[in-house]
Amino acid sequence: MFQRILIANRGEIALRVIRACRELGIESVAVFSEADRGAHYLKLADEAYCIGNAPASESYLQINRIISAAEIGNVQAIHPGYGFLAENAHFAEVCRSCNIEFIGPPHKAMEELGDKNSARRIAADAKVPTVPGSEGLITDDSSAAELANRIGYPVLIKATAGGGGKGMRVARNDISLKAGLKAAAQEAEKAFSNAGVYIEKYVERPRHVEVQVLADTHGNVVHLWERDCSLQRRHQKLVEESPAPNLPLSVRQEMCKAAVRLVKSAGYTNAGTCEFLVDKDHKFYFIELNARIQVEHPVSEEISGVDLIKEQIRVAAGEHLKLKQRNIKVNGAAVEVRINAEDPDNDFRPSPGRITDLRIPGGGGIRWDSHVHQDYVVGPYYDSMIGKLIVHRDTRADAFATMRRALAEMHVGGIKTTIPLLRRIFDDAAFNDGNVDTTYVERTF
Repeated sequence: MFQRILIANRGEIALRVIRACRELGIESVAVFSEADRGAHYLKLADEAYCIGNAPASESYLQINRIISAAEIGNVQAIHPGYGFLAENAHFAEVCRSCNIEFIGPPHKAMEELGDKNSARRIAADAKVPTVPGSEGLITDDSSAAELANRIGYPVLIKATAGGGGKGMRVARNDISLKAGLKAAAQEAEKAFSNAGVYIEKYVERPRHVEVQVLADTHGNVVHLWERDCSLQRRHQKLVEESPAPNLPLSVRQEMCKAAVRLVKSAGYTNAGTCEFLVDKDHKFYFIELNARIQVEHPVSEEISGVDLIKEQIRVAAGEHLKLKQRNIKVNGAAVEVRINAEDPDNDFRPSPGRITDLRIPGGGGIRWDSHVHQDYVVGPYYDSMIGKLIVHRDTRADAFATMRRALAEMHVGGIKTTIPLLRRIFDDAAFNDGNVDTTYVERTF
């Protein structure tokens, strides 16, 4: 087992990893930008080093500075968290070339699965259903139009690199296809330095269901069942829950088996998430694999009883998974909401500023994962999420009742947050019945 681990991240996930290290008896080394200097969670790490100015491009995305901090801190491994460099295959390769273990998958698997086009090929080889679409990248407008007419409009143009909804456009005819290809390629080039795009059939009003997987370096792979992440806005998740509501058991089981096949086929290790679209007939289609821990991992932890961060560390240290698939049961129901410093009534405009008052709900079944506190200053430099509120109860109805109560109690003063929107969502009849899709928030609220 490792003696010291560096966390190449900030905020909530950095604190989450620091806590896991402490419980495993591992010393932790944190890094921070000038914007995060003095953050309370840094005091819980055994050491902390400044790696640059506030912009991520001058700090959390600076591989050489993170490696320097790791060498000064004399660590054996680096945990990348989520975001920033978490899915950067080059970073993983650099870590290992410096004899520092990267707590994540092999860089080759990251490269292949990080490219959505090659991930589709891997899925097809593993007999995992994919959305009908192009076999490779789109190189010209005419072949794109021919394909779109063959599989049928509407189609979805997607950047082969990156995520978060960037480089994505829906086209419903040849004219919008041509314009969408150009716009998606330009956006992808700007965001990911990769203008490659491909086309797939656009699944109207799908559900977004994902499967949490764990794989060790000895060929053992397990899944921790599925999460429904259909409540989104601009392709960013707002609410996640497990088990997925109104999904037949046979479909859940086959989807989870498909995720395990894919991971084995790709030579993937550590934690990962296979994401699927599910249509109105409960047919599922693989869309991508997130080669990192997910923001919503607590949902799977709560229903399975497995600490995913600790398992990531154990796997990276070369240990065998002690988990057996037959023993991983779904225990009750869990739901998570993301609390963002945004104004949902003003087109989700970011709301940086000082938190003047913070009241966190308590009681049975409630978990609060966050690094913020009263008088914490939410800056303009990073993601707007300030915390995650998670509820675990015996049934979905009980979990939702507790979440409604928790959201009613919670108060964040001084800034705007998504709490009012989340309260409306949990009072919505269709959502409570599980009758939603990825377009529901934008159509309803």
